[in-house]
Amino acid sequence: MQLQQRMRASAHTTASKTSRRPLLCRAQAAATTPKVNINWDNLGFGLQDVAETMYVAEWSPEKGWDKGALKPYGPLQMMPSAQVLNYGQSVFEGMKAQRSAKGNIVLFRPDRNAARCAAGAERLSMPPLPTEQFVQAVADTVRANADYIPPIGKGSLYLRPLLLGSGPILGLGPAPSYTFTVFGAAVGAYFKGGQLTPIDLIVEEHFHRAAPGGMGGTKAAGNYSPVLVTQLAAKKNNYADVVYLDAKTDTYLEEVSSCNIFVRSGKTIKTPPLSGTILPGVTRASIIELARSRGYEVLEEPVAVTEAMEADEVFTTGTAVVVCSVGSLTYRGNKRAFTAEGQAGSTALELYTALTQLQTEQAEDPFGWVYKC
Repeated sequence: MQLQQRMRASAHTTASKTSRRPLLCRAQAAATTPKVNINWDNLGFGLQDVAETMYVAEWSPEKGWDKGALKPYGPLQMMPSAQVLNYGQSVFEGMKAQRSAKGNIVLFRPDRNAARCAAGAERLSMPPLPTEQFVQAVADTVRANADYIPPIGKGSLYLRPLLLGSGPILGLGPAPSYTFTVFGAAVGAYFKGGQLTPIDLIVEEHFHRAAPGGMGGTKAAGNYSPVLVTQLAAKKNNYADVVYLDAKTDTYLEEVSSCNIFVRSGKTIKTPPLSGTILPGVTRASIIELARSRGYEVLEEPVAVTEAMEADEVFTTGTAVVVCSVGSLTYRGNKRAFTAEGQAGSTALELYTALTQLQTEQAEDPFGWVYKC
């Protein structure tokens, strides 16, 4: 809470001293009908409604990180020899800005994204962005694109902070310079069926997403394209996504391509532990705390695929998906259904409702997670 207060104070002081960060008046924040021409009832998850302003900051060994600036959304200029284009030095984050029931524009736990980005930067030998600059950059981008935030309940402004090695290099090594940018787009539900429609998953038995000692716990750009081959194959067979198993024994669940996974039996919820092979999701951490506060026993321990097949309920979590009920899980040709067709599981629905009401200030926030822009 002290960090959030310092960041808010910094935001107000900075806004009063410089014209590069436009102020967002309370009337704008409270607006429920943004000015841009967007069909809020037909939002998908993509760049069809990309926001017009982005934030860009640069790092050099002589000056470190500059203050950054807001610019029109557009191409980043770099040479073909940029480190990121040759060796993949890049980490990214996913965040959402939403309109709240109290007329505010809010973010959710941005300090956690800043910390994860910094950890990823260190893992890839990049200079981390200071936490306060990271959060301020995101808040500035949100304010500049307030018209792209859907009315409450219609979606969100999805934000993509991106840190990359933009400097040119030939031999393998850290980039000589770096770029940090934040852009966004108005989005709706991540999966095509809608936010609360259960998804069908299949257990992947050939490929692995990560291995012990590798990069699975880092939100690095290079972790994601390799999952496309399995994800696309699954979608051809009418599955929404795949669940990966551990690389050592092919016994335990790890995570879905882009979200964490939970399994419930009775009042006990299990989720794979943070052992370096799965992403430390911000929504994952929040659901663990929220579920415990609502009387569930939550265990972070290995979950065998056979245990999952016998569970009462399975659901996934992530910034994009929020909480998504798993309708069925298929393993070695056997399909286990967890919910009635088209109906979310009871615990997934309970936790989704509790989390989204907290995020949009429809319910009290006892954790101090909501950040007002």
